Amino acid sequence: MNWMIQTLWSSIGKKLLMALTGLAFCGFLAGHLAGNLTIYGGKDAFNSYAEHLHALGPVLTAVEWCLLAFAVVHVCTGLILFYQNFRARSSRYVVNQKAGGRTIGSATMPYTGVLLLGFVIFHLLNFHFVDKTNTTIYQIVANTFANPVYVVIYILAMIVAAVHVSHGLWSAFQTIGANHLKYMPFIMAFSLFFSLAVGFGFGIIPIYLSFAG
Repeated sequence: MNWMIQTLWSSIGKKLLMALTGLAFCGFLAGHLAGNLTIYGGKDAFNSYAEHLHALGPVLTAVEWCLLAFAVVHVCTGLILFYQNFRARSSRYVVNQKAGGRTIGSATMPYTGVLLLGFVIFHLLNFHFVDKTNTTIYQIVANTFANPVYVVIYILAMIVAAVHVSHGLWSAFQTIGANHLKYMPFIMAFSLFFSLAVGFGFGIIPIYLSFAG
């Protein structure tokens, strides 16, 4: 048990935790997006999807608790790594010199991560921890996006998510050992495609509902 704790607490161990939990969240995003796309089938299709999801009962609860645990691990580990990297910098340069392969996603990972954490809490307060008595999930979503302020917030949040995922996904594959000259270009291209799909797929929904309403 001690060796496991020491391994996970090492720099490599913490990066591995970040990678595994990050991949889990990417899988969740793919599934969540697929479900949300049923909204284009109309309110009955979307409500039916929500009902089937909640009918899973204990399974859904277990998944939610797992996601919460992953979130705690991902956020806490990310903050620790950010602090350690900050402390490790012996000096700073006035001129920002970009390292090879450095992108907006890689340069802003800690900041986009914090913004996404705030958005997730905001999102849960709007759609999960709300009174669902005498209403439907479609109506809750439609009423929320009838407010232009919420539409703007969600679109901006999805842009931030796309930037975060664009670097996080391929970096996670690299951390778990998929760093090969033959496969890495494909992984990086897939990461970019996936990030755009997440940003556009989720971001277009509030725009659609604001016009549909």
